[in-house]
Amino acid sequence: MDDRAVERVGLTDQAVDLVRRLVGVHGPVMFHQSGGCCDGSSPMCFPVGEFRTGDADVLLGSVRVDAEGQESVEVWMSAAQFAYWSHTHLTIDVVKGRGAGFSLEAPEGVRFLIRSRLFTDEEAAALGG
Repeated sequence: MDDRAVERVGLTDQAVDLVRRLVGVHGPVMFHQSGGCCDGSSPMCFPVGEFRTGDADVLLGSVRVDAEGQESVEVWMSAAQFAYWSHTHLTIDVVKGRGAGFSLEAPEGVRFLIRSRLFTDEEAAALGG
């Protein structure tokens, strides 16, 4: 298996639809998944440039959204959290309910949520794990 074929992160169709709407209102967006508690453990959606990533963050990948003005969305995670989740594929989904006040979807009455599954042995080997 080619390591470029193994993706660490994806979006459900519902998440893609919401991201497209958010991009239409706010312009290009990105996600960050921290290792915090409560709302901090949910994927947070920010306008590009409003959340600074650095050496303490890992780029999980870019997911296609094909929104007007943004083809794909980068998904970042704190390096400390990645140490725990490096063996999992993460899917960003949307559920009803109010999430983090700083995440762009908060006024929509929904929140982003991470769903995970373990990588298969083949996927882990392709990623070098």
